[in-house]
Amino acid sequence: MEITELIRLREYFNRGHILLCFNGPTSKSLIEEIGNALKNYLQADNANPSAVMDVFAVYVEMTQNIRHYAQAMGYDDLDGSATILVARNNEGHYVVEAGNLVEKLDGDALMYRIDALSQMSKDQLKAAYKAQLRQPRDENGGAGLGLIDMSRKSFIPLSASLTPVNECRCFFSLRSII
Repeated sequence: MEITELIRLREYFNRGHILLCFNGPTSKSLIEEIGNALKNYLQADNANPSAVMDVFAVYVEMTQNIRHYAQAMGYDDLDGSATILVARNNEGHYVVEAGNLVEKLDGDALMYRIDALSQMSKDQLKAAYKAQLRQPRDENGGAGLGLIDMSRKSFIPLSASLTPVNECRCFFSLRSII
């Protein structure tokens, strides 16, 4: 990337009301530091306290999911990198997006799950969350609550996309509007 392209990137971020953007390998400490910076920025921007907590929670859930998936798959830093974006849309809602490489079958399963959650009402999501709480934790220590919780916090249903990269892998993107 040429140095002169940096101004174009800045202009793009400003036009899109992008508050935070990160692309690269993640670690527990990096997720925490970016999360704290995000929380501080939102508070300084006089965001509603419940919106601050929801944006922070969704950001943490998305980035931790990416990190855990990359570790479970044995991906190197490049393949395990996350792309994370937090912006504000024209209606004043916060947009949290994250993406990463996934195996095609895993991506298909995620898309199916997100589609099912997007069909649920807030009451159905609450019931699904409570039902999931009663389920045993999976072998990775997760309770399977993350997507349901993000769906509950979102102003509109979660949206996702799956873009093929090669025969085996896709780039999975998830968006939550809070």
